[in-house]
Amino acid sequence: MTHSSEIMLSVSGLGKTVLTAVEKLDLLHDIEFSLPAGASLAIVGSSGSGKSTLLALLAGLDDASRGQIMLAGKDLSRLNEDQRAELRGQISGFVFQSFQLLPELTALENTMLPLELAGRKDASAQAKIWLERVGLSHRLAHTPRQLSGGEQQRVALARAFAANPKILFADEPTGSLDAATGEAIADLLFQLNTESNATLVLVTHDEKLAARCSWRLRLSAGTQVEFSGEAA
Repeated sequence: MTHSSEIMLSVSGLGKTVLTAVEKLDLLHDIEFSLPAGASLAIVGSSGSGKSTLLALLAGLDDASRGQIMLAGKDLSRLNEDQRAELRGQISGFVFQSFQLLPELTALENTMLPLELAGRKDASAQAKIWLERVGLSHRLAHTPRQLSGGEQQRVALARAFAANPKILFADEPTGSLDAATGEAIADLLFQLNTESNATLVLVTHDEKLAARCSWRLRLSAGTQVEFSGEAA
């Protein structure tokens, strides 16, 4: 796959420190990398290495303690919380291990939600198209409790891609699924991502899943110990 020369995500000197009642904890320090638009990045490392903390910072869901994150040409440190939320709504999609579907809404309504929040008048039609693309056209009226884990993650994928994001953040998207279902979801994720030409940032424990990404960033105890990939 040929990627754009545009840099979608650029990070320099990134760190995150939190204060507890007894000590100061450095969760991340000196993270540095650049990711071209249309590329895919796997963030890997053992539990507690800082993977999800880094993903939250990159997506603008949390504030960095130091350093710079440039997302689609925007310096996140210069944006307030409302501005970051607006940017996320414009360019980002999210897929989580726990699906994060609203339990009282149907598959169609869950998929429509970000489109409606963006003021899209075609929210229902677009949601139906994407649910059909993930093989759930027969499940439109079902709520999450009526769906299997794999079906719930398919709804989450439809919801994430329906808004045509420039960048997709995925946190352990196959982590709560059995091996066969997880592989099917991974295949669908990469298929949809390739077709949409979105940039993918993926947190995973699964080295096989990570190997499907064009770039890899490995963390150990909050420190970046590897950044490798195409021309890295």
